[in-house]
Amino acid sequence: MTMSWKNSRIEFERASRVIPGGVNSPARAFRAVHGHPIVMQKAEGPFLYDVDGNRYIDYIGSWGPMILGHRHPKVVSAVKSELDRAMSYGAPSPLEADLAERVVAAVPSVDQVRMTSSGTEAAMSALRVARGYTGRDFIIKFAGCYHGHVDSLLVQAGSGAMTLGTPTSPGVPADLVKQTLVLRYNDIDQLHDTFRQRPGQIAAVMLEPVVGNMGLVAPVSGFLETLRKLTRDDGALLIFDEVMTGFRLAYGGAQERFGIIPDMTAFGKIIGGGMPVGAYGGRADVMAKVSPAGPVYQAGTLSGNPLAMASGIATLDLLRVPGVYDRLEFLADRLARGLEKAAQDAGIPHTVPRVGSMLTLFFHPEPVLNVDIASQADTERFARFFWKMMSRGIYWPCSQFEALFVSLAHTEELIDETIAAARESLCEIAHEEMSPGSAPAPWPT
Repeated sequence: MTMSWKNSRIEFERASRVIPGGVNSPARAFRAVHGHPIVMQKAEGPFLYDVDGNRYIDYIGSWGPMILGHRHPKVVSAVKSELDRAMSYGAPSPLEADLAERVVAAVPSVDQVRMTSSGTEAAMSALRVARGYTGRDFIIKFAGCYHGHVDSLLVQAGSGAMTLGTPTSPGVPADLVKQTLVLRYNDIDQLHDTFRQRPGQIAAVMLEPVVGNMGLVAPVSGFLETLRKLTRDDGALLIFDEVMTGFRLAYGGAQERFGIIPDMTAFGKIIGGGMPVGAYGGRADVMAKVSPAGPVYQAGTLSGNPLAMASGIATLDLLRVPGVYDRLEFLADRLARGLEKAAQDAGIPHTVPRVGSMLTLFFHPEPVLNVDIASQADTERFARFFWKMMSRGIYWPCSQFEALFVSLAHTEELIDETIAAARESLCEIAHEEMSPGSAPAPWPT
């Protein structure tokens, strides 16, 4: 199948003249797959439509929030109703408490919640509150976990296992990351060693309880339990970044699914139903430190925006319908099993981890437990697979190191169509690799 992306190329070149790199977020740049972005102009249910008129089955869902599919009628109706009243107040509205009450009722760890406008803002604020609450400075994060473009979290591990981090981006002073310790995800022994070496110094540990930012990586047995015990015993706070997993892996998020209750949680994505929203919440005594109740300052002019609140309320109410998460589990399991069989039949080394409605097809034969293993995946093979899927009308994550998301708008027929496209693509790749030079690079030039 051949698709034309001529108009996408024209639009991207136009954007590149006025926007750095032609995109407003690097994840959209398609650099990992050697091509230019496909520019969209419409979304409906499980589908995206680009400026060339091509239709795609969408497994990105705006990177997670479109769990109901695009433009669910009840969400659109809720936003339109609020739009008839206002776009923004810069003052409180009842909708803020409406959504906050739903989050508090749903999420085991949350007694109070503060709305923000992005997941990055939520993660940044949660760390500030944790430091203010504990009076400590050191934080622990894990290599491969992404918590937004917060200065103190744009950090990579040092040369030793437990050395201080170094910035991963120009513009981040070394002093801002010198109190960030970067550990290996799923390494329980390293956790014990770190807390032994720095007793009473660690303010918080922040992590994705299920990682979506190095591909889908699940916690091994005992990892989250160890984190909970070590932080509690030391007086540090445990912060779950559930920007991706909140209301996706269960109505109460990963903490409900795994039965591990953190002290604080960062949210985004689904709680806005596709609108720009973030939030952070936690125990009442911790959240009492947040201004104006307490001394830790955090603010945002558009936090609690009424359109975003209306969208989030409608989305969460629809997710409370019985059977919703069973349906997501069924569809995602069907897709994961189909991808597994397709790759196996094609003789392509692979592994397909899945948790709930998130999964990744890794072009690597071993279980992926951390970023060191994830980085061994065959990214060139992934790039070929990506464009073969795109040419068949399947919108796949544009990096090997991103999870894909299944929505309630997907059907068994669409899942099976996706599996068939994957089977054809993987068989083509296997054939091409047996005859090097027989096929041109599949990405657009």
